[in-house]
Amino acid sequence: MARISASVYTSHVPAIGAAMDLGKTQEPYWQPVFAGYEPSRRWLAENRPDVIFLVYNDHATAFSLEVIPTFAIGTAAEYAVADEGWGPRPVPRVIGHPELASHIAQSVIQSDFDLTIVNRMDVDHGLTVPLSLMCGAQDPQTGAWPCPVIPFAVNVVQYPVPSGNRCFQLGRAIRRAVESYDQPLNVQIWGTGGMSHQLQGPRAGLINREWDNRFLDRLIADPQGLAQVPHIEYVREAGSEGIELVMWLIARGAMSDIDGSGRAPQVRHRFYHVPASNTAVGHLILENA
Repeated sequence: MARISASVYTSHVPAIGAAMDLGKTQEPYWQPVFAGYEPSRRWLAENRPDVIFLVYNDHATAFSLEVIPTFAIGTAAEYAVADEGWGPRPVPRVIGHPELASHIAQSVIQSDFDLTIVNRMDVDHGLTVPLSLMCGAQDPQTGAWPCPVIPFAVNVVQYPVPSGNRCFQLGRAIRRAVESYDQPLNVQIWGTGGMSHQLQGPRAGLINREWDNRFLDRLIADPQGLAQVPHIEYVREAGSEGIELVMWLIARGAMSDIDGSGRAPQVRHRFYHVPASNTAVGHLILENA
C-alpha cells in the first residue's frame, strides 16, 4: 500500500524564485536563505519520493474572485507554469499523478470533505518556489522535477478561509486516502506558505520572530493544540498573510503519529530566517518514525 513517509514545510516567497531565476542566490542578501536549504536538498536526494502532495495557495492565476474553491485538488497529467505578469518562471512543467489524485479525491470526498476537482490549471510561485528550494535549479529544456506532484490549492486569500482545525482534520483524511491506495508508493506531503508577513496597510512588513518560532515548536510537539488557534490570532500576531500557515496543518495532520499509529516524527531539519523580501522564511522537515 502507499504511505506518507515525511512532511515538508516551507515558505513560498515569490522573490526567492526571482532570486534563483536571476542568478542572485550567492549575493550577500540571499546567500543565508539558500544556505538554509542546502541540508534539505541533500535530504531530498537521499529520500526521493514517488509522489509529492503539495499544499499551496493560488495567487489569482488559476482562480480569480469569480470562482474561489476552498480546497481544490489537481487531477491532471501535467501543469503549465503560470505567467504571473512577468512571464512564466524558467522552470519545468509539473507532471501530475492522476491516478493517485483521483483516488484521494474519491476517498476524501467520501469522508465528507468537499473538494473541487481541477482537470486543468496553471501553477504559480506558491507551488514552484517550494520545488525550486528543495530541488535546486532545473533546466527548463532538459531538466525535470524529481517526481510527479499533486497540486492541492487552499483558499487563504479571500475570507472566509478554512479553520486550522478543518485543515488538520483534512490532513488526517488525506493520510487515510493515501494508505488505502493499492500501489506501494512513497508519498511526501508538503505544506507551504507563511510565515509571518503582511503585504499591505499600516502594518506592511510585519515580522514576528517569537510567534513564528513558537508555531514551529507547537507544529512539532503540539499539533492538535495548534490546530485550535483561531484566525484572529494569525492575523494579529503573524499579519494578514500569516493565515497561510493553516496549510501547514494539513501536512501535519497527515503524519502517522496523529492517530496513535506511530511514534512522534523525527525532525530532520529546521530553519528560520528574516528577512527574505519583506517576510519571514520558515522551514521544517519531519519524517515518520
